[in-house]
Amino acid sequence: MDPKLTEVPQVFARFKAAYARNDLDACVTLLSQLKVQLTKFPSLPPLFQQTPNAVEELKLARDIYEHAVVLSVKLEDQDAFERDFCQLKPYYMDTCGIIPPSPEEYPILGLNLLRLLVQNRIAEFHTELELLPVKALEHPCIKHAVELEQSFMEGAYNRVLSARQAVPHETYVYFMDLLAKTVRDEIAGCSEKGYDSLSISDAKQMLMFSSDQELHQYITEEHPEWEIKNGSVFFQKAKESQPCKEIPSLQLINQTLSYARELERIV
Repeated sequence: MDPKLTEVPQVFARFKAAYARNDLDACVTLLSQLKVQLTKFPSLPPLFQQTPNAVEELKLARDIYEHAVVLSVKLEDQDAFERDFCQLKPYYMDTCGIIPPSPEEYPILGLNLLRLLVQNRIAEFHTELELLPVKALEHPCIKHAVELEQSFMEGAYNRVLSARQAVPHETYVYFMDLLAKTVRDEIAGCSEKGYDSLSISDAKQMLMFSSDQELHQYITEEHPEWEIKNGSVFFQKAKESQPCKEIPSLQLINQTLSYARELERIV
């Protein structure tokens, strides 16, 4: 057997042991070593050379990159997630018929869709969705991301926030928390524009908080300009702090008249 096929699994076992004990620094160090060692396998993308150990090497590399993606979520590092997912993707798209499908394929593909949604990269979200086979759309992880995107586009923010309680995979919690914060910020911005004040119970219900303490913490951290008194949340102070923008009416009138004169000359 190729010595590399013995050495890499040993380092990978140490990586998984470090991950199990939540030693993330050791995980990062070992993962770097594993990625360097994988470059010595000629059967991996983009070469895909037919070697005697090609199947074992491809399965091992895919498993390593899947763990790398999960580690990036644990580290809350979106840049690392994107890099690791790009390295993993060829093992899902280009190895059909060479190695058996991975049970983690659809959970990770769904996780990537959720990341694109959180980053508001809607065009890329739909591009990635188009690359999936029809049967993938029935998988709970893919369906979860698609339904979230539909709710987000419809402005059904309550459904987006409620989905946090029913994630199909534990790794989804990080991105769901980011999405929930984005949604709450959007609701908060609309609330302070549409109301002078709201009762604490109404504000709690609108922002989908389960307790007054969560609402107070959110206001303290995200909107210190809001004022809480007499059982209500007042937005007037926030409105007063926003500078009023003057409309250059005279300039607009002159431009409109100039356009009218130019059109008259053309006709």
